[in-house]
Amino acid sequence: MRSSRFRLAAGQAALALAAALALLAGCPDKKPKYPNCAGDKDCKPGEHCVDKKCVQCRDDDDCEKGQRCEANACVAAEGWCESDADCPNFQVCKDHQCVACTSDADCPGGKCTDGACLRPGQCVKDEDCADDEDCVDGRCQRVGLGGPQPDTTCTLESVYFEFDSAALSAEARDVLAKDADCLKQESERSVYVIGHTDPRGTDEYNIALSDGRARAVADYLARLGIDPARFRIVPKGEADATGTDEESWKRDRRVDFEWQ
Repeated sequence: MRSSRFRLAAGQAALALAAALALLAGCPDKKPKYPNCAGDKDCKPGEHCVDKKCVQCRDDDDCEKGQRCEANACVAAEGWCESDADCPNFQVCKDHQCVACTSDADCPGGKCTDGACLRPGQCVKDEDCADDEDCVDGRCQRVGLGGPQPDTTCTLESVYFEFDSAALSAEARDVLAKDADCLKQESERSVYVIGHTDPRGTDEYNIALSDGRARAVADYLARLGIDPARFRIVPKGEADATGTDEESWKRDRRVDFEWQ
């Protein structure tokens, strides 16, 4: 009887051991704690397991367009572009890289100047703009438009001209003598010398005439001792003309000053 009970107990113990071994054999390994990993399945969607660590990328192919893989992280690729709009001013997008232009064909609607793609209204120097515009922060902007003027100790007076003439009258010379005194008082300031015409004549002719008037004034002031480097000539032609008859046209034929 004792022998039977012993054999029964031994059999039960063997069955329990077999069951425990079977359970252990079917138990999967414990999942590593993030960001540790044994494979990509242990990482977040889109991540990869590299050297048992979950990372954003293994190589450039794992990153989006315009990015590259650096130290297992996707970063913006320097100079990469999808279109010209992604590039700095004056550059164009070629083969997804921002580069200098080589011809006008690279600048639809604009022009290529010394490697700079100048679209309408853009500039790198004053010569890229119209005669009555300056290049300011890469854009052509009109000058001499009656903007706020600085506080000064004196006022520069306009001078007037006869019809179709850039010659200075005796009255104009007297006015310029006073203007020269004012410029000497404000010796640190530069000025726009702005030429105007009445509305008669072609646009091209009036621009040339207003330029001649402004230069005649600047030359005379230089003879009175004013450094010509202080002058910016602005020929505006008939752009600001308001006259409708001979009497009012007289006021259109003039040169104005504005402090820079």
